[in-house]
Amino acid sequence: MKVTADRIKEIALKQFAKNGYEGASLADIAAEVGIKKQSIYTHFKGKDDLFLELFDHVTAKEINFAVDYLDRYRDRAIDQLLYGFLIQYQDCYEKDDNTKFFLRVAFFPPSHLYEVIVKEGYRYLDTLKTMLISVFDQAIAEGSISPDVSSEVATVAFLAVLDGMFVELLFGGAELSLKRIEASWFVYWRGIKK
Repeated sequence: MKVTADRIKEIALKQFAKNGYEGASLADIAAEVGIKKQSIYTHFKGKDDLFLELFDHVTAKEINFAVDYLDRYRDRAIDQLLYGFLIQYQDCYEKDDNTKFFLRVAFFPPSHLYEVIVKEGYRYLDTLKTMLISVFDQAIAEGSISPDVSSEVATVAFLAVLDGMFVELLFGGAELSLKRIEASWFVYWRGIKK
C-alpha cells in the first residue's frame, strides 16, 4: 500500500484529537501509518505544518456542518432549529474526530501557534454569528421570538450556550454536557421566546 499524505493526515487527526498537540508525536503517527518518521517529511515540513493543515481543513468542515445544518432545517420552528443544533453538535463531538480536534485545539491551542489558531477560531465564530443573526432576524420578523431581544443579543447569548456545552464536552463528557444543554436551553429559551 502506497502511503499518501491523506493517510498521514487521517492518523494525525486521530492522534491530535485524542492527545492534543503536545501529546501527539510524529514518531507515533508514523508508526501507526506504518512508515518511518522521516517519511512524513516527504509530505509535510514538520509537525506544525501537518497540524495547521489539519486545523484549516477541520475548521472548514465545522463551518460546513453549521451551514448545512442551518440550511437543511431552516423550515423548523426556531426553538427546534436551535436546540437541534446543540444536540447535533454534541453528537458530532461523540462520533467525529474532526469536531474533537477542532474543539480541543480551539480551547487549548499550542502556545507557539496561539495567534493562528485564535484567528481561525474567530473566523468560524464570525461565520456562525452571521448565519445565526440572519436566522434570528427572520424569527423576529415572523414574531417567533420577543421583539425586545435583538438578533445580535439572541445570537451572542446562543453562542454562550454553545460554548458552555463545548466546555462540558471537553471536561465532563456527553452525559454532563446534556444536563448543561437542558438547563441552559431552558433559561435561554424562556428569555427570548415571545
